[in-house]
Order: sequence, then structure tokens, then C-alpha cells
Amino acid sequence: MVLLQSNPGETGSAAIDFKLKGIDGKIYSLDTFVSKSVIVLIFMCNHCPYVQAVVKRLVSLQSKFEDKSVQLIGISSNDVESYPEDSFENMIIFSKERKINFPYLIDENQSTAKNYDAVCTPDIYLYDCSRTLKYRGRLDDNWKDEDKVKNKDLELAIEAVLENKEITREQIPSMGCSIKWKKLN
Repeated sequence: MVLLQSNPGETGSAAIDFKLKGIDGKIYSLDTFVSKSVIVLIFMCNHCPYVQAVVKRLVSLQSKFEDKSVQLIGISSNDVESYPEDSFENMIIFSKERKINFPYLIDENQSTAKNYDAVCTPDIYLYDCSRTLKYRGRLDDNWKDEDKVKNKDLELAIEAVLENKEITREQIPSMGCSIKWKKLN
């Protein structure tokens, strides 16, 4: 397991479209979520202990904001040949076991992760209604123990965007396992 931090976000940059298959068999793109005021892209995977530790919090966050036009979207970009625990079939199992209540998409050719310059799991991006990046950082200040969380960074960022306010808090990078890139031939 290689621990990495997300790259600093270039707030103000535009979301990059994608066409990815969800665990429900549907194909998703940015247009799928056109009615949402806020979208949160989360590069994640099944086997990463950092994701496993926070996925319940992500599910709770989606529930909290489901009626406020906020949509979380999970994207798994890992090389499934080298990491079969992150396969599409295992994504379905992982999602059911953890009661994931947001779309969980597979980025088989890793182009979406590359386009977004994603580096770790979880790597979190928050976009407003014009699909402008407003936040790229951590979920909160304690990935390991939810009971010790003092700063809910992503939640506060979502609330600021919903209230059309600038995010004035420092955007601290997310940290987690490296994305498992396919070996080049």
C-alpha cells in the first residue's frame, strides 16, 4: 500500500465529461446529473483501507444532502487485472455490503482518472451547478476514526456551495492508497 496525497485542486477549472458504466449497468456522464446543483466525484476502490474506513461517512453524507440537489459519484479506476478485488463484480458486492447510495462507476481504461489528475483513493472533487471546481480535498480530519472527527471539510464545502458562498477554509489534500495504474506494454 502506497500512501499518497491528492494534488492541490485548481479551483475554477471545469469538470471533464466522462462516459462510464455504473454497477447498475447504466452508462453515466456529466449530463446524467444536469439537474443537480452540486456533484462530488470520488475516485475510490474496494480494497483501499482509507476508502473502507470512510465509505460509511460518504453514504451518510449522500443521505444528508439527497434532497438538496447534491450527488456523490464514486469512480473506480484501478487496474483490475493486477487488483481483482477491485473488479466490476466486486464493486457490486462492495456496494451492496456497504449500502452505497450513490452511483459507483468503473473507469476501465483509466482515462477519467488521468483526465482529472486523480492520484489516490479517495480523491475528492466538488463541482457547483456550472460544473466549476470549488473544492478538492479531504473528507474530514480523521480518516481512521469517525468518533474523533472535528472538521468535516467536505460537508462544510458542500454547504458553502449550496449557499453560494466562497469556500474560505484551507483545502487540505485527501490521502489514501495510490491509484493502481495499468502497466504500459
